[in-house]
Amino acid sequence: MLLEVSNIHVHYGKIEALKGISVEVNEGEIVTLIGANGAGKTTTLKTISGLRGLTSGRIIFDGRDISRMPGHLRVIAGLGQAPEGRGVFPGMTVHDNLLMGAYTRSGDFTAELNEAYELFPRLAERRNQAAGTMSGGEQQMLAIGRALMAKPKVLLLDEPSMGLAPLLVQQIFSIIEEINRRGTTVLLVEQNAQQALKLAHRAYVLETGKVVKSAPADELLNDPDVRAAYLGGGHDAPQDKGPDAAQDTSDTPNPKA
Repeated sequence: MLLEVSNIHVHYGKIEALKGISVEVNEGEIVTLIGANGAGKTTTLKTISGLRGLTSGRIIFDGRDISRMPGHLRVIAGLGQAPEGRGVFPGMTVHDNLLMGAYTRSGDFTAELNEAYELFPRLAERRNQAAGTMSGGEQQMLAIGRALMAKPKVLLLDEPSMGLAPLLVQQIFSIIEEINRRGTTVLLVEQNAQQALKLAHRAYVLETGKVVKSAPADELLNDPDVRAAYLGGGHDAPQDKGPDAAQDTSDTPNPKA
């Protein structure tokens, strides 16, 4: 097992955000966490990456207990994260944003840069453009590409489809699948439960800081309780119902700087 999160509890002051979450991720898998807003999905990822301290429990990564390890050392150990909200450096170029993803490494990054540009041709076209002038979809590509520059063993993705038009959502999920096919294990937090369950091998359903269901993703995709709660219907809901049809205008590219 590559990543094991065992009975972790996390507090925000006196409020208990995670109430004994346990998650396992095997090498080569895509595992997704689904659930409503406030269920604890993002907090779980932040705790794994070291951005939130845990109150109790353990996180074992690649055979090592990293429960108290500082976040930057977790990056060196092989955990990479593309955060919710993308978090690009708006005044820096695409190229320099990618280089920031390799800050823990030394040597020549040409191969990693070439791979990022291959996975995301849009970034190659805009390599000298300021990141803050790009569309939401392009910034999401950049956030993922930047995380990959650290050569992670496990890539943590937090809401990669947030705010994106349906066509771009499909593109982002196809790229995540390709990243996994090339050998990177993925732990995905995603509000778009239908797309996440179609992509993942296994899934966990979170509610109010607890895991309430875990199973192979295709089983949860057809679970009537999961369908009723997260997929827009019960037994009679069409399985191929797509994401919201409304297109977010934030994905309209801005003029180049």
